[in-house]
Amino acid sequence: MATPVRVRFAPSPTGHLHVGGARTALFNWLFARHHRGTYILRIEDTDRSRSTDENIESIVDALAWLGLDWDEGPPAAGYRQTERFEIYREHAQRMLAAGRAYYCDCPPELLDREREAAQKRNETFRYSGRCRDRGLTAGALRLRIPTEGATVVNDLIHGSVTFEHSQLDDWILVRTDGTPTYNFCVVVDDVTMRITHVIRGDDHLSNTPKQILCYEALDYAVPEFAHVSMILGKDKSRLSKRHGATSVQAFRDAGIPADALVNYLARLGWSHGDQEVFSRAELVELFDIKNVASSAAVFDSTKLEWLSQHYLKTMPGDRLAELATPFIRAAGLTPPDDRTRFVGMLDTLRERAKTLVELVEQGWFYFERPASYDEKAAQKLFTAEGGRRLGLLIERLEAAPDFTVPTIERVVRALTEELGLKLVDLAQLARLAATGRTASPPIFDVLALIGRDESLARLRRAREAAERSA
Repeated sequence: MATPVRVRFAPSPTGHLHVGGARTALFNWLFARHHRGTYILRIEDTDRSRSTDENIESIVDALAWLGLDWDEGPPAAGYRQTERFEIYREHAQRMLAAGRAYYCDCPPELLDREREAAQKRNETFRYSGRCRDRGLTAGALRLRIPTEGATVVNDLIHGSVTFEHSQLDDWILVRTDGTPTYNFCVVVDDVTMRITHVIRGDDHLSNTPKQILCYEALDYAVPEFAHVSMILGKDKSRLSKRHGATSVQAFRDAGIPADALVNYLARLGWSHGDQEVFSRAELVELFDIKNVASSAAVFDSTKLEWLSQHYLKTMPGDRLAELATPFIRAAGLTPPDDRTRFVGMLDTLRERAKTLVELVEQGWFYFERPASYDEKAAQKLFTAEGGRRLGLLIERLEAAPDFTVPTIERVVRALTEELGLKLVDLAQLARLAATGRTASPPIFDVLALIGRDESLARLRRAREAAERSA
């Protein structure tokens, strides 16, 4: 591309970042990185009744967690619409002086009556143009739309979409109280920030002809547009909270790794053959906005969990430890200081968890001695004979020359043979003693990772429980 690419993600800070917004941010980021362009974060906070600094902080936090770094934007000044009112006023005066806008003093009551009358006729309400040629010097400022012809949006995803001017009306640029409207702010911001491509949700497609006419009224070049389809729930309605988690923070708090969510969102409406798993470098290299589907995408939580598990299984051990630590601490547990041992513990849990939350649930016994035992298993295994077997196992493990997996396995197998048991009989008894449950990673690994002292302490405690039960 001859002109350097400049794109923007422009959320309204009225809540947490929705996954639909996150996907739009991702597509802009990928497009910019693919073309070695500039990615801008802009905050559209003119809705003062709903926009808050807390929501801005939440959105910034979500984008940072996703790794969608911006080249321009907060905390630098000038990237919030509420900081740019003087720029909007200047552009409004230009349009007024050029005759491309005019003042309107129609009272709201009159407009409401005309709107109700249009509804009764099953027609879309359009302003009548009553004030077009009155030469007023105050009121709301409206854009003078051509009365004939059409505006064509050449969309990079949807193709050519035609809007007849007879179906548009002279929309308000600046309200009577002097505040600019959303559509006007967007045009001025995109112009002054030299945006070359506008990639946004297709719920904005109907605004696009209005905005193109505003660009033309200001005598500015029109950027290219790409309107991304909506994300739907499995019932094919727009994705909302009733479908489950929808905000980036909700998925983060559920323990979905950021790379997994980014991978999933990239594939939600975009594809490259049959490939499902992409590194970020591959996404940047392969992403093309023209390969984004025009049809709506359906959010599949099962597919996201599959990707999440894939990333947990394949990421480096140190990275897994880094991601798991906050979740372990949030559960009131403390990871070991020995990094090698910590990574070893997590390695035994990778295959068993779809999220970091599940990882902690599966492996809590590594970080805390069980306070109780599975009731049904304890009734079966914690008998007088079970206590005797635990006593023998304690003696053999105390005498073992080291406490490695091979040594522990040899001790258990030898004792099993000596007692005429199946391996599972002694292994399940030891597992219940060490973890409080009957399902865990391989018990020899568990004991070795817990360590000799702690393993023996747990076995002794279980022997006492068996003796009490007997």
